[in-house]
Amino acid sequence: MTSLQLFFQQLANGLTIGAIYALIALGYTMVYGVIQLINFAHGEVFMVGSYLALTVLLVLGLAQPLTGFLLLVVLLVCVVVAMTGCGLLGFGMERAAYRPIRQAPRLCALITAIGMSFFLQNAVMLLYGATDRRFPSLIPSIRWELGGTTVTLLQLLIWIGSAVLMVALQILVMSTKLGRAMRATAQDPKACWLLGIPVDRIIAVTFVTGSALAAVGGMLFGLYYNTVNFHDGYLTGLKAFTAAVLGGIGNIPGAMVGGVVLGILEGLGAGYLSSQWKNVFAFLVLVILLLFKPTGLLGERVAERA
Repeated sequence: MTSLQLFFQQLANGLTIGAIYALIALGYTMVYGVIQLINFAHGEVFMVGSYLALTVLLVLGLAQPLTGFLLLVVLLVCVVVAMTGCGLLGFGMERAAYRPIRQAPRLCALITAIGMSFFLQNAVMLLYGATDRRFPSLIPSIRWELGGTTVTLLQLLIWIGSAVLMVALQILVMSTKLGRAMRATAQDPKACWLLGIPVDRIIAVTFVTGSALAAVGGMLFGLYYNTVNFHDGYLTGLKAFTAAVLGGIGNIPGAMVGGVVLGILEGLGAGYLSSQWKNVFAFLVLVILLLFKPTGLLGERVAERA
């Protein structure tokens, strides 16, 4: 493989994992943009999404690749179950853990988020075990050669699915009544109360939406790596949070761009340095960027509240 072929191959691989990071990063940036909370349990929501999709496949007894209409139906069932389950989990976390301390100092919310992260990790470990669980190879191993670069059907599905969800979220936030309510709540929640906007409901919907997107990311992660573990949410969630900061915290397009950029940097680091050094390379680039542009690539979008 020539150096140019290696570059494009690692670019394709990085774009794949970057799309997954972007889906998870959207949850971080949405919640922070509305209530200025870093939900460190969001990575565990992503991990729960992986296990929910795995559970569906185990219940259906599927262990071999599928094709055609049956594949679409199974993927749709996995997506619906994972998004519904993680959406309910996000709603429960906001209602039980975060809403009662919304007016407390931010340190209380931060400690609560870390506590929720440990709780979800250990709950999944007790339910599914501490060892890696094999994710069935559901997608056929179809691949295409483009100038020496291999692109698989699974990679194509990840790119298309992630792009559709990210565009749909941007339309929801910028072009709907609900999206306007979200942006208004981020700007001034007290004024929203006076105008009759149900602030608590809007915040809950924000958690549900971010959690549902993380669930899809979890399912795609399991399909891509073929294994899931209860601690996958920690490192992947940390990278997704890094992607949100990289693009500009509170900035939805920034989270998308940050996820893709981080994935590409990780892919190039694995290709040119070592797979063991890819995390160091990605985080080093983040540190360098924040030294010179602390607001991220596209700028921070967090309202200044009176």
